[in-house]
Amino acid sequence: MNGFKAFALIPAAGMGKRMGASINKQYLQLDGLPIVARTISVFEQSPLIEAIYLVIPADEIPYCREHVVEACGFRKVVQIVSGGRERQNSVMNGLNAMRHLIADDDVVLIHDGVRPLITPELLRESIEAARENDGALVAVPAKDTIKTVRDGLVIDTPLREMLWQAQTPQSFRFGTIYDAHRIAEQEGFTGTDDASLVERRGGSVRVVRGDYKNIKITTPEDLILAEAFLAGQRKAV
Repeated sequence: MNGFKAFALIPAAGMGKRMGASINKQYLQLDGLPIVARTISVFEQSPLIEAIYLVIPADEIPYCREHVVEACGFRKVVQIVSGGRERQNSVMNGLNAMRHLIADDDVVLIHDGVRPLITPELLRESIEAARENDGALVAVPAKDTIKTVRDGLVIDTPLREMLWQAQTPQSFRFGTIYDAHRIAEQEGFTGTDDASLVERRGGSVRVVRGDYKNIKITTPEDLILAEAFLAGQRKAV
């Protein structure tokens, strides 16, 4: 994987209303560290990642800088960018901040700030897949039967073996994802994730088999589950 660099873009600008906490969910403690700090640490420790860009609500940037970046001694966090109205706007803000600092062929890994259990192996596999395709999407096969519903009535039952649950990171060459976001912004299109913006332009997005432990912490139950996963990891060492 010579001749290019890989960068992390970590959006953590959500309000986390479903968590029901007094602070935004990314700052809640997970085994002694803020959730977002645990996420950043995986990228910080990876020798494959050149630098990290964080996207945070504008009014939280001083707090995040002091209580997360400086408190944890993160050296790869080169910029904290103001978030936008929606996640897609926040990612675009981050891409604009990176635009003149990295090459079009460099790889950008876009990863949820509240998905702290990502593994170094998945980072490596994502980078490799992004180099060989228009994008790479970490995902896991759906475990449950999925129903398509309209007005409270089932109208279809898709084949489960064709259904995968999207996770992050979602990884792309910078030029590819920047153009996809720029065009979506110009056309007023909002996608369900970053990969969908590349897909709508005919791009090929490779699925990287993920991990069911790579959860996004959205509710109090998710936080309990993440604590249990970390406890299991400690026992396994």
